[in-house]
Amino acid sequence: MFNPCKIQDNLYWVGAIDWDIRFFHGYTYTTRTGTTYNSYLLRDEKTALIDGVHTNFSEEWLERVSEAIDPKKIDYFICNHIEPDHSGAIPKLMKLLPKIKIITNQKAREGLDKYYPNNWDFQIVKTNDTLKLGKNTLRFIETPMIHWPDSMWTYLDKEEILFSNDAFGQHYASQERFDDEVDFGLIMDENAKYYANILWPLSATILRKLQEIQKLNLPIRMILTSHGLNWREYPDKAIESYARWAKGESKERVIIAYDTMWFSTEKMATAILEGITAEGVRAEVYRVPISDLSDIMKDLLDAKGLIIGSSVANNHILPPITKLLAELKSLKPLNKIGGFFGSYGWSKEAPVKELEGEIKEAGIKLSLPPLNVKYAPSPEELKQCFEFGKSFAAEIKKQQF
Repeated sequence: MFNPCKIQDNLYWVGAIDWDIRFFHGYTYTTRTGTTYNSYLLRDEKTALIDGVHTNFSEEWLERVSEAIDPKKIDYFICNHIEPDHSGAIPKLMKLLPKIKIITNQKAREGLDKYYPNNWDFQIVKTNDTLKLGKNTLRFIETPMIHWPDSMWTYLDKEEILFSNDAFGQHYASQERFDDEVDFGLIMDENAKYYANILWPLSATILRKLQEIQKLNLPIRMILTSHGLNWREYPDKAIESYARWAKGESKERVIIAYDTMWFSTEKMATAILEGITAEGVRAEVYRVPISDLSDIMKDLLDAKGLIIGSSVANNHILPPITKLLAELKSLKPLNKIGGFFGSYGWSKEAPVKELEGEIKEAGIKLSLPPLNVKYAPSPEELKQCFEFGKSFAAEIKKQQF
């Protein structure tokens, strides 16, 4: 039996838990424990079901709903986002309840019509439109490109609850439903991973939307997300973290990401790390092919600097570094300085130009000339690597963002 979780009087979590999923958005995002597809039931004179679940969890979803209310008493389905992990089970809901009214925005309706050709009953809403259920009133806020064109938030006026869909969530599966039921460091780590790997390129849009919420004078007592844990104790911390990341604020921290063939580049990475930390700047090293790329991006979110290293194969940087650079160009990290290093046998210039062009395309400003070593680093060249690290740390300390 799948039971609902009571959030407060007349408001229930009726979502689904996906314990097995380990890759999200294709293979770009890894999950440690799985994820959840959060859905909510709000009972009043009229009853609203807010957000749906992945089609694979239709039965679990509808069983939880049925435990909370006779489904025939549901009047509205609020569709905040049409991505299939939230909309996939809608056809089964509508087969069960064909007369239910779907409340959504125009872009979402167009998407639903394309995904699931239908003759459903829609009511189109725009920002600041409201829906009165009885004692409770829902207010709608369009949030295009956070993170799809159709995205929308729903706000429960009297209770000051924000249904944020794909904002402020985490891909994290657990029996707990709230932020104060787990370690605070854990939820903030998952929060950062989610932002870095999904929302980072949309930072300017997110910052504008947060400012708009302030202008609308909508106090937020609780945030109910579409993935992971809900923010009932620390919604302010969730909002503060998004504002900080959207502005590109970061710490005196450096990420070194590299790959190596015969350990020459690895020796260089270690010496550079020692130089950075000798100056009192925090640094971490990742060998890219045996590291989680989505975790690297999460750690880069709070770092001022990124140094990339690669040896050379067939006149090119190594394939794992090419993949890293592609991800950086996609996510467009804000306010980062960069550097690169590596070893080569007989082709020095081609990979240097390749790395330089790719790093600049990702929006990362190069702060030092590249450091290259032929074959294996000598003791003197390792000292140069150490000094490279010290110089990069000095550049980090100059940055004001």
